[in-house]
Amino acid sequence: MPFLLLAENSTSSAGQLLLQQCLNGLTFGSLIALIALGYTMVYGIIGLINFAHGDLFMLGAFVAFSVFAGCLPAFESWGLGALTAAWLTVVLATVASAAFCGVLNLAVDRIVYKPLRNAPKLAPLVSAIGVSFVFMNVGQLWRGALDVSVPTVFPGDNLVARWPWLFEQTGLRFTWADLIVMALVIPIMIALTVFVKYTRMGNAMRATAQNPVAAQLMGINVERVIGVTFVIGGALGGVASVISNLYVGTVNFQMGFQNGLYAFTAAVLGGIGNIPGAVLGGLLIGFVKALSDGYGQTQWTNALIFAILIVILIFRPRGLLGATTREKV
Repeated sequence: MPFLLLAENSTSSAGQLLLQQCLNGLTFGSLIALIALGYTMVYGIIGLINFAHGDLFMLGAFVAFSVFAGCLPAFESWGLGALTAAWLTVVLATVASAAFCGVLNLAVDRIVYKPLRNAPKLAPLVSAIGVSFVFMNVGQLWRGALDVSVPTVFPGDNLVARWPWLFEQTGLRFTWADLIVMALVIPIMIALTVFVKYTRMGNAMRATAQNPVAAQLMGINVERVIGVTFVIGGALGGVASVISNLYVGTVNFQMGFQNGLYAFTAAVLGGIGNIPGAVLGGLLIGFVKALSDGYGQTQWTNALIFAILIVILIFRPRGLLGATTREKV
């Protein structure tokens, strides 16, 4: 009997670990997918791999941190409930970070990328790497070289205490950050897909992506379309930065490099330029990372992710959802 009880407990513990790691993978993958959508939007329109996007996300995280640190105590001092103050802070941080990243992304396009529209493709690519280093140094001057802890926004972060009927029996840890990021990524993907396929601006984006010269001859303001694309891509990075602050709990000037690399990998894995592909790639990376961290050695996680990327690209060079296109010459 004790042996049978031990076996049941071990099975239950193994199932709980698997479920928790899958939940962690879904959350982290959704975060990476949000960042990857910014990459894929820009690449889909002008074919530019905007390597500065990861560090733009980092600066957005610093803006969100400032809102958390400044507004949360102010809202609580006004006599608002802790949960009400938390939600108001998150909404304000999301608006501020999305606006900041969108405007900054547009400014970079107009100042750095626009003069290089007709230059060889290597020139804007190297410029994007240069902008990335500029952003990284701005972040270091802004917040220093060490990790900074983000203020706790939601009281009683674990939702198990609030919804025991849903989580108590499973023993899972499920937070507001998990809930928010999972509730955001699919609606955003659907909204972007509808926007690109069924709106006037979306049609202009697809025409510009196919042939910018022909689009311009048909009366489309190509520069305006590109500007809107950079604003949307930057805003998505700003939204992701708020989620990152809630989920990770720390900010530092190098956070954009790691997350940006994951997001770029997700975009390539799913088919860069493909919106559902970016989400699929992000979720796949999230699950691989969570399961590798939970059942293997964490130092091999990145190697495993890129090994899977290489294997998939050998058989699907355009990514999992990337379509093969015929190039006219």
